[in-house]
Amino acid sequence: MSENKMKILMVNKFLYPNGGSETYIFGVGRQLEQMGHQVQYFGMEHPNRVVGNRAGIYTASMDFHSGKLQKLLYPFKIIYSREAARKITQVLEDFSPDVVHLNNFNFQLTPSILYAIKRFVNKYKKSIRIVYTAHDYQWICPNHMLQIPQSGELCSRCREGAFFNCTKYNCIHGSKLRSLLGSLEAKLYQQLKTYRLVDTLICPSHFMEKMLLSNPLFQGKTVVIHNFIDSMGKADKAEGNPGEYVLYFGRYAREKGISTLLKVCASLPQIPFVFAGSGPLETEVKQLENIKDMGFQPPEQLQKLIQNARFVVFPSEWYENCPFSVMEAQSLRVPVLASDLGGTSELIQDGITGELFEGGDAEALKEKIRRLWEQPELCAAYAANCGSLPFDRLEEYCKKLMQVYTGGEIRQSNP
Repeated sequence: MSENKMKILMVNKFLYPNGGSETYIFGVGRQLEQMGHQVQYFGMEHPNRVVGNRAGIYTASMDFHSGKLQKLLYPFKIIYSREAARKITQVLEDFSPDVVHLNNFNFQLTPSILYAIKRFVNKYKKSIRIVYTAHDYQWICPNHMLQIPQSGELCSRCREGAFFNCTKYNCIHGSKLRSLLGSLEAKLYQQLKTYRLVDTLICPSHFMEKMLLSNPLFQGKTVVIHNFIDSMGKADKAEGNPGEYVLYFGRYAREKGISTLLKVCASLPQIPFVFAGSGPLETEVKQLENIKDMGFQPPEQLQKLIQNARFVVFPSEWYENCPFSVMEAQSLRVPVLASDLGGTSELIQDGITGELFEGGDAEALKEKIRRLWEQPELCAAYAANCGSLPFDRLEEYCKKLMQVYTGGEIRQSNP
């Protein structure tokens, strides 16, 4: 492989804007192309697909949330997809990449693609480095969240391979069948040691690395590289502007701590809040008079909302990995008040660029919001400190990524 000009196949089940992993692959792919590398993509076909491959080959769309799961062959396709294996082979034969960079692929594409890559390598005596970015906890938790959704309980029962706890607690969409399929998929690939085929696991947080290393198979394969700040981060907030409201932006869902935050908002009627996003708790958000619900906002409008906030609140109640939103707000010189769960605490210098509170503790969240709102000078000091963040810009991130692609060593920060 030549670092000067490499061919990278980016694999992700969704090839349209849908969440954090898509933000990641689009940003990385764009930057790698600017650096002179060839990038193509493999995943599911979709009317909103925005990236692709020269061969024009993708798998049929599969919606794990829909009733289609009841179709006879669908459960088997979730565990092993012959279609995905066949089609990625066709893309490999057309593109012949130096690197296959895996992202989210379980259930829709399935680990069948790993075996297809291996067969291609053996057949053509082609050296391909397989890299995986762990956007969630899928490889150690079948519902990928380390949480029991019905109760909100943080959970690590499956972490060391006891995957049928997923079935016991109906962890996937509250469905016994779907949870059973998730347990079977995880157990099968654990026994086959399928993920040994991956050369390097990129962990966006030290917390993620700690969780993954509960599986001895991953020892010596992990590297921690926090996510990047994209071009959005141009701070031009007017000096002396204390901010006009407290901002939450993201998904309106229980695991994001919205229920707790709404209780706090209701108890602080004198403080104006702005919410930007969407999700299952939209109705509850709209009911409070001191919340202005802006709905989903495109990047330019969202940036303005962030810049005009006194601070951003991020009350997530599950183990976030390396949330882009926390990094984006600070890059715009707006402090963040966030829960201390997962990798989020690695992104905030508590008492310097923002503050942390114990996830799920409504009283602690209430007091922190009240204090920060009543002390605009403290928020201004935090904002000023955000001018020297240790986050990588996209170009810097991709330079580190190239080291991973070529098997080089990366200097890592301390947890």
